[in-house]
Amino acid sequence: MATRLPPVHALSAFEAAARHGSFAVAAEELCITPSALSHRIRLLEEHLCERVFLREGRSVTLTEFGRRYLDVVRAALRTLAEFPLPNKAAPNQLRVKVTLPPTFARYMFLPRLASFTRRHPDIEIEIFLFVPLYDLSLSESDVEVRFGGGEYPNLVTKKLFIEPAFVVASPDYLKTIPPITTPADLKHAALLRSALEPWQPWFEVAGLDWPEPGTGLRLDDLGLLLEAVKHGHGVGLTRRHFAQEMIDKGEVVRLFDIQLATPPHAYYLAHEAQPTMRPEVATFIAWMLETFQNGA
Repeated sequence: MATRLPPVHALSAFEAAARHGSFAVAAEELCITPSALSHRIRLLEEHLCERVFLREGRSVTLTEFGRRYLDVVRAALRTLAEFPLPNKAAPNQLRVKVTLPPTFARYMFLPRLASFTRRHPDIEIEIFLFVPLYDLSLSESDVEVRFGGGEYPNLVTKKLFIEPAFVVASPDYLKTIPPITTPADLKHAALLRSALEPWQPWFEVAGLDWPEPGTGLRLDDLGLLLEAVKHGHGVGLTRRHFAQEMIDKGEVVRLFDIQLATPPHAYYLAHEAQPTMRPEVATFIAWMLETFQNGA
């Protein structure tokens, strides 16, 4: 039975879109983004192997199958909605869904989140994680923090902050290789690689005519890369907010005064352009900009 049932959230998206004749209005009613609603409709159509809407520009109309299916869906949803639940409270909870890169979430967002919840205890925050540079679609979230170049078509983006990148290694690892006193001495070290923190821009600042390393341990999470440095797997690039605690503890050391003042990637706040934005989402965005643009 379960394998034959379409997802309930897709059914509710279908019903709302059919009632309003608009994906955007239906998305606002369901407190999700228009792209998330479109994703739910596609999921339903894939499950049914039938089209339920005809899309013409921004307008949508039901197909013949969609009109017949809508009657069944409405009856089913009405039955579920009207079933008595004596122990179920129904508060009108304000909620903001935010998607974050793991390292930003761990080192920067969570330590500061209490200041938001103290000021806005009525707004509930839901946190989702994604890998930067790979998952580039706003789906269930209201707001995303993205780590990248800042060019995200069809999205409203604001730069949060950018930090210089510098080289670190663990003291124990440095004991296993020839002395590292100049950038050129890095030829003796294993350079940890990441698409998020490429070496070649730092090489240029350091006066090294070296290509981007093509071999060695690769980690596409900046927090994981820093852990790899700590555990002696090699030398890596990092930034102050991520590495400062380990530097203070002596777990990693900075190798040179040289730093890349404007790395190719920075943190950006991104959200879809909407005619009207829910007040709690606007409040959260204002707090993010205040918190991270004014000296994270």
